[in-house]
Amino acid sequence: MADICTQGVDTGFVGLGFAKVAFLGVVQGITELLPISSTAHMRIVPAVLGWQDPGSAFSAAMQLAALAAVISYFWSDVRDILFGSLEALTRRDFSDRHFRLALWIVLATIPIVIAGVALSGVLNACNSPLRSLTVIGWACIAMAILLALAEIFASHRRTVGEASLTDALLVGVAQIGALIPGVSRSGSTLTAALGLGFKRAEAARFSFLLGLPAIALAGLKELWELHKVHLDAHGWSVLIVGLVVASVSAFFAIWGLMRVLERFSAWPFVVYRGLLGVVLLLCVAMGWLA
Repeated sequence: MADICTQGVDTGFVGLGFAKVAFLGVVQGITELLPISSTAHMRIVPAVLGWQDPGSAFSAAMQLAALAAVISYFWSDVRDILFGSLEALTRRDFSDRHFRLALWIVLATIPIVIAGVALSGVLNACNSPLRSLTVIGWACIAMAILLALAEIFASHRRTVGEASLTDALLVGVAQIGALIPGVSRSGSTLTAALGLGFKRAEAARFSFLLGLPAIALAGLKELWELHKVHLDAHGWSVLIVGLVVASVSAFFAIWGLMRVLERFSAWPFVVYRGLLGVVLLLCVAMGWLA
């Protein structure tokens, strides 16, 4: 089925209707915060089922579902950073750990903001070449290899309390990879944090906290784009259904990810990503998926 464009913005999700968008909301919520790429699954699942591609606008707007899930799951951390940094400002205590972490989060967001603005014309355009299944397949394989190397060579000793500005900036730069479908924001930042020696669960926690502004900005920007193209009431209602469903499933996805990383390792995600990439490329080569 052909992609649907509204003044150059990919709004394919509108044509799917409530039931299909709710189903994709579950898929999006689960895969958004696991290191397996939600964008990849938003292309693969509809393609396998013969559905309309929901489009890049849907994937970007769904970031708000991830935002709600991360804030609710890590509320104690978010609360401490927010109110602790504000209290430090009133005391002019710029060495306060909460203030420093808040500042680092802001600084770590700058690279992906610059890259996102520079590439916005390609990323969210209808029929973007970056959303091809071939690109996604190779991205999945590349990230599987990098995550495997991080698991093999990382020390897994450090905590978020031991993080430095350099750590935050490096993970922030790694976030740029999330702009490429198939890489995964969670996957790129988790891999970077593991490579810097953080414990597995601490690496995920650091990754999610640093990603909060980027997730919020991406989602809000897409809502503004949809507003500018005058998305109708039906389109907004379809999107809201997807957001609500994705928020709930994303919360449980975080819970599951933290349990796996605390008790095991990131190897299940390495294997899944690698197999997904290989199968995807094979299906494209055989003509089973367009």
